[in-house]
This record gives sequence, C-alpha cells and structure tokens, in this order.
Amino acid sequence: MDTVGRAMIDAKVMVKNYWTNGDALLQSMRSNEVHVAMAWDGGGWKLHKENPDIDFVAPKSGALGWIDTFALPAKAKNVDAAYKWINFILRPENAAVFTNAEKYGTASAGAVKLLDADVRKNFERSFPQKDIDNIKWYPPVPAKLESIEGKILDKVKAAK
Repeated sequence: MDTVGRAMIDAKVMVKNYWTNGDALLQSMRSNEVHVAMAWDGGGWKLHKENPDIDFVAPKSGALGWIDTFALPAKAKNVDAAYKWINFILRPENAAVFTNAEKYGTASAGAVKLLDADVRKNFERSFPQKDIDNIKWYPPVPAKLESIEGKILDKVKAAK
C-alpha cells in the first residue's frame, strides 16, 4: 500500500482536486477546472444533459462496478415478507420505476427496455454490451484495509 501511496503522490501534479461528494465533482466539470474525472455514471449523465460535450464513458480497462444488495438480519422475524419485498422491487417493471426516478443504472434483468427513453439512452450510450462484459467488480474491503487506505489518502492529500 505504501507503493501505491507514493505513486499517487508522484501523480499529484496531474490532479486538479480530490472531490469529496457528487456536487463538488459536478462543479469541477462545469467550471472546466477538470476535463476528465473518475465518477459515477449518473453524474456524467446529469452533466451530459446540461452540456452534450460532456458524458460518462466506461474506461477501456473496465468500469468499476458494484451492486447494492438486500440483506436480511439473522434474527429477522418475517423472512417471507422480506423475500416478497425483494422479489417485488426486483421485478423489471418495478426496478424501472426506481431507476427512472434515481437516474442510475439497474441490475434487474429486463428493466432497461422499460426505462424512460432518456434514461435508457444514457445507459445504452455509456454501457454497450462489451463494456458490461468488462466490468471489474469491486471486492469486499476488510475494515483494516479501509483504515489503511484512509491513512494513505490522508498522506497523499497532505503531500506538496
């Protein structure tokens, strides 16, 4: 991890800022402070709606992917109801309603074809099948590693 930290410090001359939330990222792009950013697809799509010259594209090396999940507590009292809810929300027609409202992608099979045209076009433009097939799935991060990453990032931010 120290090697990664040193490489990040060496690359700092090419970094305009380290954004800490979606609004800061969007403002960096709107103001032309930055021209390339590692970002969520939804932010890129919002910027594209404002300015068609800006868009989200998956890197050739593969987009970083993760899927929000449902979890049942070990001591859940009504497991059947929980599974009914999960099955309900993951039905394509329901996933499409949620996706249309949130403007982020969906992992529910069949939902993309049910999306509003503008949301579907964003997804299809940014994630052709070859890019979906090339997603690099984010692994679980152990708590100790997350702490180490945080310390290294603090060093990177503090470095001149």
